[in-house]
Amino acid sequence: MKLVVGLGNPGPEYAWSRHNAGWLLIDSFITRANLREPRMQFSGAFWSSSRVSGENVAFLKPFTYMNLSGKSVVEAARYFDISPSDVLVLFDDAALPFGKLRYRASGSAGGQKGMISILGGLGTLDVPRLRAGIGGPDAGIDMKGWVLGRFTNSQRDSWPLLEDLAWESFLKWLAGGAGDGFTVQIPDR
Repeated sequence: MKLVVGLGNPGPEYAWSRHNAGWLLIDSFITRANLREPRMQFSGAFWSSSRVSGENVAFLKPFTYMNLSGKSVVEAARYFDISPSDVLVLFDDAALPFGKLRYRASGSAGGQKGMISILGGLGTLDVPRLRAGIGGPDAGIDMKGWVLGRFTNSQRDSWPLLEDLAWESFLKWLAGGAGDGFTVQIPDR
């Protein structure tokens, strides 16, 4: 079984915030996989194993807030005896421009606190991740304010294109064709 995790923060004040990119992508995946309501399990919203492209896949949105995401992921992975290499984590990355996705099979968290929590909880750097570029702040804007801020209208208009790329990237990972890493970007409009 595979586990796909979208990182974000619960609460209406975080809806459409850059830091909730992982949650937004998971929501898209849930819709595409035609899944129903989740169970409240593993300190989050959990969609039990479903067949996607011939694989059993479960989906998880931790409700632990970003910095404690590892608690939720470790609970689910241990319960189902899922190897860290079979856990795909979706999250935001301010080091990538908006519209770019980067997949890596392993590596450091790059300063992303949710991923730091997950890597620490699972005890390995070998956890696949798909980072969604949110761009960095302009001069004079602090990083916390930037990531907790909302996407611009233009970015929201382009979001469906990013969802398409993320889904294709997920299917590539699921099929074992992702290798050590790749980068894709939505086309300029």
